[in-house]
Amino acid sequence: MTINELLQDSTRQLPPPTPRLEAEILLAHALRVSRTYLYAYADKTLSYQEVAQFRALVAQRLLGKPVAYLVGEKEFWSLTLQVNEFTLIPRPETELLVEAALARLAVDSKDMVIDLGTGSGAIALAIASERQQCQIVATDVSLAALEVAQHNAKNLQLPKIQFVQSHWFSNLASTRAYLIVSNPPYIAEDDLSLEQNELRYEPQNALISGVDGLEALRHIIQHAPFYLENSGWLLVEHGYSQGARVAQLFEQHGYVQVMTHSDLAGLPRVTVGKIIQERILH
Repeated sequence: MTINELLQDSTRQLPPPTPRLEAEILLAHALRVSRTYLYAYADKTLSYQEVAQFRALVAQRLLGKPVAYLVGEKEFWSLTLQVNEFTLIPRPETELLVEAALARLAVDSKDMVIDLGTGSGAIALAIASERQQCQIVATDVSLAALEVAQHNAKNLQLPKIQFVQSHWFSNLASTRAYLIVSNPPYIAEDDLSLEQNELRYEPQNALISGVDGLEALRHIIQHAPFYLENSGWLLVEHGYSQGARVAQLFEQHGYVQVMTHSDLAGLPRVTVGKIIQERILH
């Protein structure tokens, strides 16, 4: 079969909404070429082995395995990141969290930023790429995830990030930051979305957070003031139906200027709040 024939055939098999794009990504990966190559050599006849390798990837995709895990990488904030089964796949809506963080950091800022539950390092690396003088500490409870994040930092030549194994704040000692950002787990343990094919492949401890999905968010919101400088900010991502409850938690714990930002779909996605230490310490 030619490249074009194989792409047409697989596009008919793969699920919506982007079957053609997925087919191109998988074929480019199987052939170790760029997607541009597929168009330039659309009439090239492929070997039996090349077709077999591609069809094996398509078969796994049809079982629900995410494309990012099949090719081992995902783009986030125009950065190509390695991902695997130990890390969540970075999602476009999380870029809103990065935007909110950058809006609070001057271009030449040297402030400290803590990224809790860094996973592949997506948020920390995106901020580091835009605010190269900031001091950034990225934590994760998973050593396997931290290895991926460290690999990404090295590959992107962003070596200044400090990676710390920590369950949220547990190993941060007396560190104080101007910004704390986090995309923690926020799905309830009985949420039916967990049965979706793609989510079944992602690390469950990075998805599920107690009976109502707010366990991790409660912990972070409660403890962040003790790791924030005066007038420091906490920024968290949450589920689209959790905005009002998360904002209420912020206010209950003494944050001011609490606001919730909506993603491109108009869904509440990121809540932020400032800590005035005098209010917390009385």
